[in-house]
Amino acid sequence: MSRHLLTAKQILAATDCDLVDGDGLVIRINGPKATAVLRFTSPVTGTRREMGLGRLRRDTLAAAGEALTAARNAAEQARRLIGQQRDPIDERDRDRNDDSWFEPESEETPKPIHRVTLRRYANAYHGKHVEPMRTPKHAQQWINSIEQHVPAALLNSCIDRITAAELLDALVPIMRAVPETGSRVYQRLATIFDAAVIEGLRRDNPATPIRRELRKRAGRRVRGNFASMPYHQTQAFVKRLRKAEGNAARCLEFAILTASRTAEALTAQWDEFDREARTWTVPADKMKSRERHVVYLADRVIEILQGQAGQSETFVFPSTVGRDAPMSNMALAMTLRRLGVKAATVHGFRSTFSTWANELAIARPDVIEAALAHREENLVRRAYNRSEFLTERRALMIAWDNFLAGRPAARGDGTPVKDEPAIQFERLEAGSNPSNGVTREARAGGQSGDKSGAGASTRAGCEDRRRAGRKSRDSKSKFELIKR
Repeated sequence: MSRHLLTAKQILAATDCDLVDGDGLVIRINGPKATAVLRFTSPVTGTRREMGLGRLRRDTLAAAGEALTAARNAAEQARRLIGQQRDPIDERDRDRNDDSWFEPESEETPKPIHRVTLRRYANAYHGKHVEPMRTPKHAQQWINSIEQHVPAALLNSCIDRITAAELLDALVPIMRAVPETGSRVYQRLATIFDAAVIEGLRRDNPATPIRRELRKRAGRRVRGNFASMPYHQTQAFVKRLRKAEGNAARCLEFAILTASRTAEALTAQWDEFDREARTWTVPADKMKSRERHVVYLADRVIEILQGQAGQSETFVFPSTVGRDAPMSNMALAMTLRRLGVKAATVHGFRSTFSTWANELAIARPDVIEAALAHREENLVRRAYNRSEFLTERRALMIAWDNFLAGRPAARGDGTPVKDEPAIQFERLEAGSNPSNGVTREARAGGQSGDKSGAGASTRAGCEDRRRAGRKSRDSKSKFELIKR
């Protein structure tokens, strides 16, 4: 695990934040004060703990450097005790007045053996593999989902004695009550048990054989969609949004223009942008797919960036409370409400973008999915998407910018975009037979004796239905695909 990530200069310049030095050591800055804290999983109880290592002087660069070195030494001595299955906080509490409490035991002293419970191992896995790779907020959510939802009886059970049946009984109620959380808890426990198998603590993963049975007992999961604004209304909304002042309004406009997720826009940092190349490279640790994502910036996005310059050295849209922190994730939602929008969500603008691009055939579906950073499961197609969609994705984002501004938009091949769907579904009257794929115009032509036109429409309609493949057999209203 990486260590010694900080410099004395960073400690001297920081204000009101937690600086991570690696392997659990955190320098906590609170105004002029600074303290060193070691985060670790207790080898005795299996719970996450924080151990104070004392205050750090940072009135000068030399003092900050000496204090950082002392904190690292103290953290290293505590880690030795943890490696001996001893809790350094407990050891310190036993002999507060003895400065040698950090000294490790001699090799002849037998190490105590503790039961490895699921709780203890989950916390250890979290500290070793999750915290270094995720943001502090997401890392805390990761372990909280397990500690708050998994029954205590299961968490306190020895990890090598948990059976598939016990795990299934514990997860079914969670899946029924909160399906989204239950699914995440299952995935995280499966990962933990995989690691336990690799380390020789178990012979098998009890989460593997219960996957289908868990879904069966929990019942069918009904997924909801984020409420979105019809794309015909977005031009008027964006016009009003551009008149609004403040970082939240600019961040919301930025998120709409880039079709990005809320968290990605809120935490956008200056070093992620290349203004010459007109790109925004979102790091993998911020992405839902855990893959680096490149966004191509249109003219209005460049204008927003220029207007935000000078507020913070780190964040493009800093909080008004502290310039070295991003805004709250509720800031954009509240901006929507202040502008009178109640029937749409911030995330829903991604759906608006997708609907606009697909219905008006602005780009190929694969290009649109790549622009939305939707993960392609097929590895060959994923590699192709990365290498071949650069020009098309840039043209797509420029067309979206032009559309929102009320300017004429063009596709990547230069053809103008008309404000009418390239593909639409038409409801047929009751009693009509959609199986022949004949449009109303074709039926009229057939009645007048134009059989060749009806036959061509029949073949086209059948071919379109094969490609779509989305018609429901149980639906009472039937639709016909018409290509203009």
